[in-house]
Amino acid sequence: MAKFSGREVAKRVGYSVGTISNLFGSVDGLIVAINSRSFELWAQILRDRLESATDDRIAALVDGYFAFAEQSPELWSAIYAHRLPEGLDLPEEDKARRAGLTQIVEDEIRTVLPADTDADVVRLARSLVAVVHGHCSFVVSGSFALLEEPDPQGAALARVRESLAAHGYCAEDFRSDSGLGDSENRGSL
Repeated sequence: MAKFSGREVAKRVGYSVGTISNLFGSVDGLIVAINSRSFELWAQILRDRLESATDDRIAALVDGYFAFAEQSPELWSAIYAHRLPEGLDLPEEDKARRAGLTQIVEDEIRTVLPADTDADVVRLARSLVAVVHGHCSFVVSGSFALLEEPDPQGAALARVRESLAAHGYCAEDFRSDSGLGDSENRGSL
């Protein structure tokens, strides 16, 4: 985000800085619009992964998260790097555009947990997104390579499944071939 320039964006799209300002109100408004669109693209990747999933929809969600982060690291990073100035709130339209992504995750979690679960699905979904996000951050930054982690996505999926299992998730066998779901075999994790 440090290199982001409203002037450069205006130049590249053939508009004046004034036009960008009129359309979006400020550079922050432009970044909000870009990030909201990124959330929609990301949500579509999740929907596509879920549509093609056979039976392991949780793995499809994790795969979709990693796919967006790895295919569009700049867009993915910009979502988390931008902070609105104090006193400026995210417009309701943008909140709604962004909520589609987390709603997909919440719906899938609600589906795999027992109907009588005492889990707060909204909070659990946010927490699981944070778990996967942390793994993705290490992949995008190269930190997992330094840690010699051979399967960061598999590790993220194992942590998600372990958390869901604590709330009654029952997959026939959710442990990965590499043993990442088995605490005795996780090595440095």
